[in-house]
Amino acid sequence: MTPSYVERPPAPGLSGIARTVWVHSTGEAAYVQRHLPTGGVEIHWPIGGRPRVLGPLTGPVVEVIPARTTVVGVRFRPGAVPLLATALEDLLGQDVPLADLGHRWVDRAGEAIASAATPGAALAVLQAQLVREAGRAEPADALIGEAVRLLMPWRGIGVAALAAHLGLSTSQLRRRCLHAVGLGPKELQRTLRFQGFLALAQAGAGPSGRRGADGLARLAVEAGYADQAHLGRECLRLAGVTPRALLGGDVDRCRCRHDHAASYQPFLSGRAPLDRTAGDVRDSFKNARDRAL
Repeated sequence: MTPSYVERPPAPGLSGIARTVWVHSTGEAAYVQRHLPTGGVEIHWPIGGRPRVLGPLTGPVVEVIPARTTVVGVRFRPGAVPLLATALEDLLGQDVPLADLGHRWVDRAGEAIASAATPGAALAVLQAQLVREAGRAEPADALIGEAVRLLMPWRGIGVAALAAHLGLSTSQLRRRCLHAVGLGPKELQRTLRFQGFLALAQAGAGPSGRRGADGLARLAVEAGYADQAHLGRECLRLAGVTPRALLGGDVDRCRCRHDHAASYQPFLSGRAPLDRTAGDVRDSFKNARDRAL
């Protein structure tokens, strides 16, 4: 078995609730996986094994995936997992069997996934099942969907302004965000800001559009950090390592050499194109500092 990791866009029926899907094969050696906070929930389904739900994270979780294992997975958008039918704050930082959440279809789908001709076919089986389950579920909280959109790093809105925009008190916004996402709005904003930095780094281009031309400092500001030091502190908190250690010493690629385009290109789609002067960059630094915790 050759080690590989392939990310893909979700099936059309899942695109509204899932950010990306993937197939990961470890090969002849175990693989050490560092899971990072994304703001969303993930389903990890080892072919021939028992599926798990990885709840919203506030810090890194390191997992050793055994050799000769193939895992198909789905990463959901924050606040867009109605098929789990549970308050996501109960899953915060948890790694639980999917069957424990009351889904009677798990055994039947597991048999179909195990008997699929290829890993890609197994992933298709999982996605088809999730499309059916999502169709039976209650709709996701539309207000929280709008909150997630406005909390993206390119927006720069504060939590109080967001609550007012949605017609909620800050305490109401927090309660609904905890139920639907598992994180409070400020924690979600910090997580999405970090994902924005990773998206810029994975895309291999900073605000100038030239690969590697801008460095960590410029990427930090573009993602909404006050400066590179602010990014460093948040990276240690959310990933457990420095930005350069996480990216393998290069802002053009991630350390694992995996292709994450299917995940990060849509994440960047809401970012306005930039052609900024030095004064614009100084203003961005100031505004980012004002927003920083």
